[in-house]
Parts: sequence; C-alpha cells; structure tokens
Amino acid sequence: MINISLPDGAVRQYESGISALGIAKSISEGLARKVLAASVDGQVWDATRPITQDVSLKLITWDDSEGKNTFWHSSAHLMAEAVESVFPGVKFWVGPALEKGFYYDMDLGDRKLTEEDLAVLEKKMQELAKKNNPFLRKEISKADAIAYFEEKGDEYKLDLLGNLTDGGITFYSQGEFTDLCRGPHIPSTGFIKAIKLTNIAGAYWKGNEKNKQLTRLYGVTFPAQKELDEYLFLLEEAKKRDHRKLGKELGIFTTNDDIGAGLILWMPNGTVIIEELEKLAKETEEDGGYKRVVTPHIAKENLYITSGHLPYYADSMFPPMEMDGEKYYLKSMNCPHHHKIFDAEPKSYRDMPYRIAEYGTCYRYEQSGELFGLMRVRCLHMNDAHIYCSKEQFAKEFRAVNDMYLKYFKIFGIDKYVMRLSLHDPEKLGQKYVNEPELWLETEELVRSVLIETGVPFIEAKGEGAFYGPKIDVQIFSTIGREFTLATNQVDFAQPRSFNLSFTNKENEAEIPLIIHRAPLGTHERFIGFLLEHYAGKFPVWLAPLQVKILPISDKFIDYANEVKAKLRKAKVRVEIDERQEKIGKKIREAELSRVPYMLVVGEKEVAEGKLSIRRQGKGDAGTQTVQEFIENIVEEIFERKSGE
Repeated sequence: MINISLPDGAVRQYESGISALGIAKSISEGLARKVLAASVDGQVWDATRPITQDVSLKLITWDDSEGKNTFWHSSAHLMAEAVESVFPGVKFWVGPALEKGFYYDMDLGDRKLTEEDLAVLEKKMQELAKKNNPFLRKEISKADAIAYFEEKGDEYKLDLLGNLTDGGITFYSQGEFTDLCRGPHIPSTGFIKAIKLTNIAGAYWKGNEKNKQLTRLYGVTFPAQKELDEYLFLLEEAKKRDHRKLGKELGIFTTNDDIGAGLILWMPNGTVIIEELEKLAKETEEDGGYKRVVTPHIAKENLYITSGHLPYYADSMFPPMEMDGEKYYLKSMNCPHHHKIFDAEPKSYRDMPYRIAEYGTCYRYEQSGELFGLMRVRCLHMNDAHIYCSKEQFAKEFRAVNDMYLKYFKIFGIDKYVMRLSLHDPEKLGQKYVNEPELWLETEELVRSVLIETGVPFIEAKGEGAFYGPKIDVQIFSTIGREFTLATNQVDFAQPRSFNLSFTNKENEAEIPLIIHRAPLGTHERFIGFLLEHYAGKFPVWLAPLQVKILPISDKFIDYANEVKAKLRKAKVRVEIDERQEKIGKKIREAELSRVPYMLVVGEKEVAEGKLSIRRQGKGDAGTQTVQEFIENIVEEIFERKSGE
C-alpha cells in the first residue's frame, strides 16, 4: 500500500499503481469527470499515470491554471492529428500551450493554409474529439525514437532528440497520431467540446530568419461551448477596444518611420491626457510628502556601472555615445540619477523618509519584433519616485505606496487587480541577483508582511525579483477581463551600498537607507494604452481630451454658441463648436463617434430661454439646464474626477 497526502491534510492508502484519476473516482465520480491532470509532489502528471510510492497529490481541474495549460497542450496534439489526417506528410516542430489557447508550428511543404482550410480542420478536430481516444504515454529509448522519426523523414523531431538522453524521452499517442512529447496530457480527447482555430501565421524554425519559415496555426478550445462563445465575444470586444485602433481614431498618438520604431508621437488629444495624468500624480505625490526633481536624459557610463544596470541590463540599453573620450548612455532608469540627488546634501534622521518624484523620460532598446503599440516602446515617460527610509520606517512607507495604488484603482474604476511579489532565486545569486542572501530573505519577509497586513490580494513568483531586491508587479484587469502589468513597487538594499548612500541616525552614526522604487501609474505609454481599452475610448469627463461639443442647429445660433463656449473656457472646460452646415442628427452621430462626453444642442428655444439641451455620450438626452447650472455641474464632475458612470 502507498500513502497519498491530499491538500486538506488527509492521508489515504491505495494499492501501488493507482492513478490520480483512480483516486478521484474513489472520492467522487463527479470529481473524476472534472480531473484533467494531477500535481504529484509538485510536478504535473497525467491523471492516468500510475503512482507507485508515497506522494503528495493535488487533483487538477479546468479551474486551475495547470489544468488549462494541460488542456490546451493536449488540444494542440488533437489539432496536429487533424492536420496530419487532412494533409498527409506534414511535419511538426513544437506545439505549446499559451496563456489562452495553443499553436503548432508545422512544415506543410508547398501547401499554404487558407481560411477555408480552418473550417475543414475544425470539423475534423470535432470528429476526432468525439472518439474520446485516450492520450497514451510511452517511455522510449533514444535509439528507438530516432529510428521512428528517421523512417518518417522528420528532421524537426530528430533535431529535438539531439538534446535528449535515454530515460527522459516519451511519446504520446491518441488515435492515429504519435508525437515526441514530455506531456502531461488530459485523460482523453473527449474532454474537448468546443473548438476554434483562430489564426494562421509564419514562424521561422527555431526563431532564426535564416531557417525555413514554418506555418504556425493557432487555436483555442474549451470544455463547454458556452465558454468558447464567451471567449469569442470578448475577443471581438478586445478588437474594438484595441488601443492602436482607438489611438488612431481619436487622435491620441501616432508613429512615423522617419522618427523610428517604438518612438511615440503624442497628438494634441493624447497630450491632454498626459497632462491630466501628471496633474493627478503631482497632486497625489504632494499630499504624500514627495518633492519633485528633474534629471537629464543621458549620463556617463560609470553611473550605470555603479548602479549595476550595465552589467545586468546592457542588452536593454541603447549603445553608448562617445564624446570627449567619455561614453554616455541614454537613461534607461531614473533611479541612479535620483540617488545622486539624495547624496548631493548630507542627510540626517530628521530628513527621513526622503521622497523624490519625477515623470522621467527613459529609453529602452526593445527588439523590433517585441515592439507593440504603446505597450512595448523604446521611449517611455515613467511616473517614477524613490523613497529613502530607515528599516523602521519601511513598513509604513511601503504601506503608503500600496494605499496610493488603491486610490488610483478607485479613480480609474479598476475593480480587479493582484500584486505579484517577485522573489529571488537562491541558485542565481551573483549571476542574476546581488549576492546578499541574508538581505534578500530579510527584505522579502518585510514586503510579505506588509502585503499580509494590508489585506491586498497577492501571489508569489520565485526568480522574478529585480537584481537589487524583491519587487511587486501590479497586475490589473480591464473591464473586459484582459490582464495588464501596470506598474512596479520595488525594494532596494543593494544600490544604497553601491552608491555609498547614508544618513546620520539618532545615535549620530552613519546608517544605510533602504530604497523603495515606485511607479503607481507606470508609464504614460502603457497606462494610456490600458485606459483606451478599459474605457473603450470613452474617457471620463476629467480625462477626456474634448469635454464638451456645442452643436448649433443652424448658423443663426452660432453667436449664442460662442457665448456659451467663452463661459465654459473661462471655467477651464475643454470645448469646441461644430460650426458646419450639417443636419443636427449628423452632428450628434459624429460627436458620439468621437466619444465626446457632453453634447450641447442649441437652437431657437435654448436661445430664448437661456438654456442648453444636454446629451450625454452613449446615454442620449439628459434634459435641459441653464448655462450656469451646466457649468457648475461639469466643473464639480471634473474637480472630483468622477468616473461618469
């Protein structure tokens, strides 16, 4: 008998050789129908794989990320089986699961897949899934594996085998399809109920443009049709909310080949949003006791050697410029410059905590293939600040930063978020991380304690810390559920030592501060990209580039419209008049498409009564008000930064 320890602490005994699926059946037939895989002593296994010794076991279902990963990887094999049956002779490279769905890279010879082929392949996948064929695992020797793929003339799998050794090679088969794979897989194809092939792309073998270009076929599957329908609806909604599409339509930003890839040109409308975000940040930071600073866009090489950025991040920095025998780099981070400001004047405990903030411009050399709209750029404007504090002050300061995040979440209507506590990997100290094992453990526990005390949702991620200390990556979700990395909140115990930073404590001794790096609004680029999707371009009034559009019914009412415009501008409201000789219906439709929050219709009745007919974007007629009433209401809405809902 073997002992199986379950997550609830229970220990059950079973005959050696039982599978996780068999254990699930012993608990409940309903549970067994949901089990896709199992975590065995922390490793994900096939639910049907025999267990022959005492282990800790967790049953994995669709609700677990490992369950979705296994489901989608198995679906990639099902897709490959369908492709092989429809296009005999195809050769396959790799077919991993993605965050949503899967793909498989394949060599179809001279054949080019078409949209019509996708419908045929989807139908074939449905047919194969209904056969409920089991996924069968087989351990195989390297020699036998090589012989199998040599017979098929498959150079791609033979290449993969070159890096494998006996004892670590497995084949998986389902139906008529067999593939080299380490698994794991779901019990059978019958779990796959809803299928959609989503895209055809090209991909160079091994990512090398000198190699042959393969066909990359993407797909997504679900255990129920309802979930696929919901996913496809959100996919279409995401297309409508694509920040690149909306950014162009609304005149937010543009790019130009003569300027360079990844270098954003902010249009007047985008600049308004930037200025409003900076105003919000400055007000919030002033209330939080921050002092504002400005730093240059370049610095000497030695600054980044001292900070550690060159040894660790050289590949992400632009090449140096040489002047007067010195190398200068474009600033990739604001922190080294801020450290020099801290060190410019002696500090005592009376100056601590010392908080300085800047919307600093930084430059990162992102690979051209990684550039993506506003999300991955080469010039970015960061809502950056650094807090220099004693160890005793750390918890309070770190909590205050978290509170600032929560304030921003409320303003922007961000209801779902999670803090990702990124830790070091002890095995990579001195390589990826500063070699200070005790300080790593101490600061990680400090951050963890604050997160627990404040009750914010967080997860831990080993091996994702910054090189100088643990960090929190703030993951936020838009209104349609898409996840974005907004900002970071980092603890730094290394750079104060690198820069010989200190303050005089109450005992009149030199003490090394801790540093908190924080950027609650991230960068203009990434945050505005998020907001475009989050609001679908329908910004709340305080943030909208144009807040009011006055729509005269005819030229006879232009003078009245100009009087209203002058009063609104005096109240600092962003307003324009549509003076075109168009029908009022067309003016309203176009103002709606431009996502202007308020439309003021003025005609004979409005002029006679000294009033305005008000329309709210997306909501239609909002009644009438006097000019003064409207100004008072909109000014209050702007001042309070109301969401508009």
